[in-house]
Amino acid sequence: MTDDDNKYTPIAEGEIQEGSVNVELIKDTNFRTAYSSLRRHRMLFLIIATVVMVLVAMYGITIGSYSISFSEVYENLWYWISGTEPVDITKYHIAVEVRFPRILTAILAGVGLAIAGTTMQGMLKNPLADPYTMGISSGAGFGAALAIILGFEIIAGGGIVANAFVFAIIPATVILMMSKFHTASPTVMILCGIGMMYLFDALTQLFMISAHPEDMASVYAWMVGSITGTDFSQVLLILVITLIGSILLQSMSKQLNVMGLGDESAKALGINVDQRRMLMMMILTLVAATIVSFTGIIGFVGLVSPHIARVFVGTDNRYLIPASALVGSLLLIVADIISRTVVAPNILPIGVVTSCIGGPLFIFLILKARREAWA
Repeated sequence: MTDDDNKYTPIAEGEIQEGSVNVELIKDTNFRTAYSSLRRHRMLFLIIATVVMVLVAMYGITIGSYSISFSEVYENLWYWISGTEPVDITKYHIAVEVRFPRILTAILAGVGLAIAGTTMQGMLKNPLADPYTMGISSGAGFGAALAIILGFEIIAGGGIVANAFVFAIIPATVILMMSKFHTASPTVMILCGIGMMYLFDALTQLFMISAHPEDMASVYAWMVGSITGTDFSQVLLILVITLIGSILLQSMSKQLNVMGLGDESAKALGINVDQRRMLMMMILTLVAATIVSFTGIIGFVGLVSPHIARVFVGTDNRYLIPASALVGSLLLIVADIISRTVVAPNILPIGVVTSCIGGPLFIFLILKARREAWA
């Protein structure tokens, strides 16, 4: 056997000799390539979802019982932006002062409820967690019922909005206080939330039994959700709270990923799990309570949006939170368009439409989605 023959003697996998292949290097290269491909796939989904959401929102402004063309809608929006006098005051009022705030409310409500649901599901490791199952929406409904039926205002002059906001905060406050006595474990928090949900639902039904028929109809309309009637001042408030909450929760997305490994693993990596979980709970409660106090109870957006987004971007919260926000806003815009067209010129409550869409869609995802998308 010659020296050249010895040079290419078979070797064990992973050993490095002259003329041999570094198997570990190949594996590392393959991993980096796969990760880069996955990252590009996620970014592509975010870009496409953003474009689709903007286009659907632009189309949604043209939809309604009063016929306004696409060009007329954006001509009037330009009048509003530039401050010039509109040519047709009626079309200007409908496009800019009625439909535009409505679409903006749908976008912001979808974003806020979706990120709240995503964060809840991540930090509690429960696929059924969302603002409703944690009692936030039910608390808001009870506060609204007090204002409508009894005329009780917890803040003088605040009306339904102030009552809904304060009572939406109460369930989260109670959950956080109870967690102090029994550690802030996911099981304790989700069970406390479900308990608060049933309690506020029962109290609301109790008041509705003795309510005047007109008041009962008003409470029912609020409890099924609506984005009609919001103005720019309300949209601005929702925008500020939702934007701040989204930025804060996105900044904690890496910690949320680590918390998904389990409390013990997260603590071993230096994360104060109980403190972080409570901080996230306070932020998402503020976001959800602000939205619900203006729109009423809109179901399924916070529950379904994260599950849809997981199918496309996986479970990494760095991408899942913005993806869920885009899916939530798109879902709510589509629901708003449907609510204005199905029984036109009447308008369906948007909460009814989201439940009709979200229920079958959620069942479909459970049956058809890949198992790893639900991990």
